[in-house]
Amino acid sequence: MKSLVVYSSQTENTKKLADVIYKNLDGKKDIFPLEEAPSAKEYDLIAVGFWLMAGKPDPKSAEFLKKLGKDDKVFLFATHGAKKGSDHVQNAVNNAIGLTDNAEITGLFTCQGEVNPKVLEKVKQKPQPPVWIDDADGAVGHPNQDDFLALKKIVTEL
Repeated sequence: MKSLVVYSSQTENTKKLADVIYKNLDGKKDIFPLEEAPSAKEYDLIAVGFWLMAGKPDPKSAEFLKKLGKDDKVFLFATHGAKKGSDHVQNAVNNAIGLTDNAEITGLFTCQGEVNPKVLEKVKQKPQPPVWIDDADGAVGHPNQDDFLALKKIVTEL
């Protein structure tokens, strides 16, 4: 099996998850930031990592996801400031899945990722702060070792 791991990461949170996935995948594998990603057509599994922007995958990731179709096997992973399993995260994951052209989703992993303090301060000043703002304190220090172990378990079972 030949696997491709691609990720978009502003604060290195999603990159850390990408590295765990890459390390724990068997067979031939490649890893790239989205800006450098090759065509996914020659891969049996494509792991796509993204961060959330306005409750959706970041724009670079969204564009990449739109290129994936029914013949592609895709593992999605994401970092976010919101609580894991929240409606905000679930809606973003559903959006990511919907961006593909019926790709086969082989797995999913999300976890909180520490939000850049400058971004956090900026969004706190908005007249209507985002729904995840109250969860951001819980994201400090994530992804952490527990997140990495949980991800490793999922990847080794793929």
